Amino acid sequence: MGDMSDSNLTSYFPILVQVIIGCALPVLIIIASHIFGQKGRSNRSQKLPYECGLKGEGTVHPRFSVRFYLTAMLFILFDIEVVFLIPAALIYRDFLAQGLGLTIVWSLAVFIGIVIFGLWYEVKKGALDWER
Repeated sequence: MGDMSDSNLTSYFPILVQVIIGCALPVLIIIASHIFGQKGRSNRSQKLPYECGLKGEGTVHPRFSVRFYLTAMLFILFDIEVVFLIPAALIYRDFLAQGLGLTIVWSLAVFIGIVIFGLWYEVKKGALDWER
């Protein structure tokens, strides 16, 4: 097929340097933190939570309703679906140049239809109803 010349290998050298620096820098920072960081003994009063001079009340980690997580997952789901629309919008001109404009329009129409149906189903089931 072909020989790998030195010019091809040297073009990857900056990438190799960045990978080495990217792997070594966090390790060096952690080591420097342990060497030069503050050393001291902690006592019980230092480990207690401090809230403006008042004794901490309640649990450290409040419990969230399942609705919060459901809404967060639905947001992520629809956010990812929008991300799939961006490449289609970027290559739309290429499809038009090839005479495949209707193909991408129908594909996007089906995709958006599925997304709208999913949103309708969520509203119908009350997934976004905060009052319940």
